[in-house]
Amino acid sequence: MAITHDLDQDDSIVSGMEFEEFDVIVVGAGAAGIGVGVSLLHAGVENFLIVERESVGASFSAWPDETRFITPSFPSNSIGMLDLNSIAIGISPAFSMKVEHPTGKEYATHLQDIVDFFELPILEKTNISSIEKIQDLFHLETTDTTLQARNVIWAAGEYQYPLLEAFEGSHLCRHTATIPSYKDLEGDSFLIIGGYESGIDAAYHLSSNGKNVKVFDLNSPWDEESSDPSITLSTYSFERIRNPKFEKNVDLCSQTAICSVELIDGIYKVNTEDGQVFESTSQPLFAGGFEGSHRFISHLFEEREDGFPLITENDESTIMPGLFLCGPSVRHDGHIFCFIFKYRQRFAIVAQAIASTLGYDTDEFVEAYRGWGMYLDDLSCCGQECLTC
Repeated sequence: MAITHDLDQDDSIVSGMEFEEFDVIVVGAGAAGIGVGVSLLHAGVENFLIVERESVGASFSAWPDETRFITPSFPSNSIGMLDLNSIAIGISPAFSMKVEHPTGKEYATHLQDIVDFFELPILEKTNISSIEKIQDLFHLETTDTTLQARNVIWAAGEYQYPLLEAFEGSHLCRHTATIPSYKDLEGDSFLIIGGYESGIDAAYHLSSNGKNVKVFDLNSPWDEESSDPSITLSTYSFERIRNPKFEKNVDLCSQTAICSVELIDGIYKVNTEDGQVFESTSQPLFAGGFEGSHRFISHLFEEREDGFPLITENDESTIMPGLFLCGPSVRHDGHIFCFIFKYRQRFAIVAQAIASTLGYDTDEFVEAYRGWGMYLDDLSCCGQECLTC
């Protein structure tokens, strides 16, 4: 199982750890891992550990320099509404950062600030190579030690695991998740495969630098009549599409399925299923999404028809009690919890399920989180469309 990373131990945390039994181990210190960690504290659980293979917010730090949150931040706690980009009650990235659409690096700093404020127990630079449940305890193998816990929350995210094999020759493309900065890309014209948020983001920044861009998508996300940002583009992206440089330099090609990419004599050829061929001397960019980290533990979950883990109403594995899922891989029926403001509503569900099995009274905790819209246990309200007036 490819969950292998270097172990750079913090002696104050690791000392004697092979003999310590945690109530909970959270895997991943991104938005999901830190958010559910705060929820555990609020639910009364203190004997837990967050394990991160790199550093807090590493996925956000890896974003292209120009990429910003599509969801706006606003310090609205005073009127009882949580900042869309917040992962914890009482916290507002907008208030602390004074930024409406933060960059990835800014948000990573925000996550570290939360860790420091709540004094969350973090073990960084630690790779988990395997997870096994022996009797009532999970054994998590790392390079130098075995961590033990009654419960495990998998919150390892997806950004660090981009989809690389989507069609013939896709390895010839460069995934947008591997680009440090769009301004450093050489070339005058670019072909982008994938027209959702990351594809439009790439097209916007390239067009702002005077580059000519074609964006291909099997669907037409810029024309979708839906209010669900998991299906259509965000208002932030629609706004940028109307930018004069975008309108001048970008060609949006909808209903265009790419079947293969070739590199012949220094020329990249992007072939469509209907026989069209588009050429460029610049490496095509692939904005086709992510495989996600859940594939590393797929054997510990039953699988849905769409390939995502099958989970209970408490986001727990149906075949491995005590193993929970948090983050963008959470799916219930047709509901997709792929944005922070969506999957954060499930943190307290997981925290309450674990805290109650440990004997903690969670009534006040649930009431507080429900009041802030952070305890979504009734999914019948999801999927409702906005009215067009």
